[in-house]
Amino acid sequence: MLAAPILWALIALSAFATSVLSGIVGMAGGMVLLIILITLLPVSSAMLLHAATQLTANGSRAFMLKEHILWGLLPLYLLGSVTAIGIATYLVLIPEPAWVLILIGVFAWAGRWSQRLQGLNITKPVTTIFCGFVVTFAQLIAGAAGPLLDLFYLNSGLGRQSIVANKALTQTIGHGLRITYYGVLINVDSQLAWWLFPLVILAAVLGTRTGVKILARWHDVGFQRISQQIILVIATFCILRGVYLLMPAGTSLGT
Repeated sequence: MLAAPILWALIALSAFATSVLSGIVGMAGGMVLLIILITLLPVSSAMLLHAATQLTANGSRAFMLKEHILWGLLPLYLLGSVTAIGIATYLVLIPEPAWVLILIGVFAWAGRWSQRLQGLNITKPVTTIFCGFVVTFAQLIAGAAGPLLDLFYLNSGLGRQSIVANKALTQTIGHGLRITYYGVLINVDSQLAWWLFPLVILAAVLGTRTGVKILARWHDVGFQRISQQIILVIATFCILRGVYLLMPAGTSLGT
């Protein structure tokens, strides 16, 4: 077990680095941060700290790029999100995270293979509601849904800054609902020092500012290509991680 100062420093550094990544491509950082936090902390603590960090990172990114936000998408997205959290709360659903990771990974890969899934477009009303529902539901039970959310934006025809801005807004909503779900509705005890939250929030804001500055110097063609490659890498890791979590305790890939 790492000494407390080293552990907190590592968490803050991870929040900064993953916020830079998300600031550039609009995704992936949240998933990477969650994996790190779950490795370093108990799951309940990791979920709340991750939600607070990502709420700040995405919220600040959305504010910095607010002129690129399509506000008309918000009501329909919220309709899907509220429906998702309502069902999860009513049924008190806490699924096995391993299966959710596998499904997110498979869905992201399927989006590259299936013409029907490639037709998903966040700017279409029905798709907006569907996106709000499935992405929020995935965030509630898996903690991160970057590869899943990205499917609805990369086929929208929007520019890189508009994609990052609108994904940041929808992610902010999802993480806010996740804090409500775990911190209020099912009342998880985080067992974390209060000052750790502002520490990682500050790191997330600084990382976001750095990522947004890099994004402004990029171009749409390179953005689309790199984003799609990152999606598939993260999706593959999700599947492998999910399979590993399902393996019986004491079992290794080499046995």
